[in-house]
Amino acid sequence: MIRHIVFFSARDRADLDRIKAGLSILTEIPDKILLEIGTNLKTDQLGGEADLVVYGEFEDEAQLAAYKAHPNYQRSIEIVRPLRELRIAADYRVEEAARGSLM
Repeated sequence: MIRHIVFFSARDRADLDRIKAGLSILTEIPDKILLEIGTNLKTDQLGGEADLVVYGEFEDEAQLAAYKAHPNYQRSIEIVRPLRELRIAADYRVEEAARGSLM
């Protein structure tokens, strides 16, 4: 399984609802196990705070690729990109994740 996590910050906090609405279009894409759009509750002491988080679970890389090829993915980008400041994405395979100390 692939976990897909993306952090977004808004250029203008007044646009947060519009960004979240634009991201919510992604939930309509059928190629996924789970997809959530959440508001970040954590304030980073060093700055660079993310406002919104996209969390997704996908069976494999092929399903993630199908998700990104869906028209709603491009539609979401067209809405969100002009309003966001920062976007940081990470994907990892669950079966390769450390679940205990490696030391």
